Amino acid sequence: MKGQNAFVQRVHTPSFNLQSLSVVAHAAWARLVRWQMLHRQRQRQQLAALSDEMLKDIGRSRADVEAEVSRPFWDDPLRRR
Repeated sequence: MKGQNAFVQRVHTPSFNLQSLSVVAHAAWARLVRWQMLHRQRQRQQLAALSDEMLKDIGRSRADVEAEVSRPFWDDPLRRR
């Protein structure tokens, strides 16, 4: 009976504290930011792969694309607005 009580107590006792929760939240946030940067980089690569005719259809020039592609991967154009 004693062994069972110790097991039940261990199962119901939280094994994390506020600091470990903070570490997990920070890691999740960092992963999300990294995913956004990779996504932005892929979008810029896809934009660069468009033909001049396709760019004309969306109202962009090759110069616009070159300016966008040359930006650093962490540079988010939406944050400037």
